[in-house]
Amino acid sequence: MSDRLAAAVVELVAALRDELAAERPSDAGPARLLSVDEAAALLGLGRSRLYNELQAGRLRSIKVGRRRLVPAAAISEFVGQAAEAPGRP
Repeated sequence: MSDRLAAAVVELVAALRDELAAERPSDAGPARLLSVDEAAALLGLGRSRLYNELQAGRLRSIKVGRRRLVPAAAISEFVGQAAEAPGRP
């Protein structure tokens, strides 16, 4: 990954963390849970790719009944991991 791209990804991660922190104070209760469609849209991925990331264990999720939900904090973790992993598509 080029230095310029790496810097842009780091900047994006920081912006996502700031945005998520602004949405929910740290002691305000449970974390926001995103549907698969919401998480995919936020990450700019398709549903199939998101499910691949979930299956591979690179993105955390929980199951509530029949629904698969992604904690907002897991989005930040995933983006941070992607920024740190050189050569990963």
